[in-house]
Amino acid sequence: MRTFARLIALLALLCVAISCTNKSSEVGVPTQTKKPFVAPSASTATTISVTVHFDGTVPAPQKIDMSQDPACGNQTHFDESLVVDQGKLANVLVYVKDPFHTADVYFPPPANPVVIEQKTCRYQPHVAAAMTGQIVEFINDDDTTHNIHPMPKNSRQWNEAQMPKAEPIKKTFNQPEIMIPIKCNQHPWMRMYLNVLDNTFFGVTGPDGRFEIKGLPPGTYTIAAVQEQLGEQDMQVTVRPKESKAVDFTFKQQP
Repeated sequence: MRTFARLIALLALLCVAISCTNKSSEVGVPTQTKKPFVAPSASTATTISVTVHFDGTVPAPQKIDMSQDPACGNQTHFDESLVVDQGKLANVLVYVKDPFHTADVYFPPPANPVVIEQKTCRYQPHVAAAMTGQIVEFINDDDTTHNIHPMPKNSRQWNEAQMPKAEPIKKTFNQPEIMIPIKCNQHPWMRMYLNVLDNTFFGVTGPDGRFEIKGLPPGTYTIAAVQEQLGEQDMQVTVRPKESKAVDFTFKQQP
């Protein structure tokens, strides 16, 4: 009888322990959630105007031979790995590195997609940028099949064919990464770069070598400029409330 009573008591303690364990697992350990970014007011928001220059002799543009596929047309196209106009450098990614020195701020991705066209057997634009989680839409405007093949380091590669005038291929990239090469396995000259960032303060320079970073709170930031062949340059910039500041980067042709 005494043994039976001890068994009952032991079972009761075991039930209590299991109950406590289950309760603990249901409640869980509180997790810290990121706070959404709150844009500064118009009275404090700042602007950083970036101009990217090229110093040196511009190499002669290399003509692209597309003769292997008659569907690519007979237009003359040139390599876009170094595009300079009157000393200004296009296709340079400009972005703010770790804008608030914290991983606790969340930037929701825009609802509108980043559109990348395959047109006359070229990727347009040559350099693009998107936010993590933002839809990237690939469109085939050509009368030939293309094969989209991103080669990221921080997430898995994928490789997908797209028939002529087919429905857009929509993808998201959830890991930040700079200068992800994207190629077409059908047309070896087709190559572009996609940049994925986890904040909204970025862009790609146009033919005038310029891009404006708008809506930054006052503070000190590291601005980066990245070119596919010439590498990266960083600059520390301090902006006061409602200040607009111009900064210049200059790249030189590597020997």
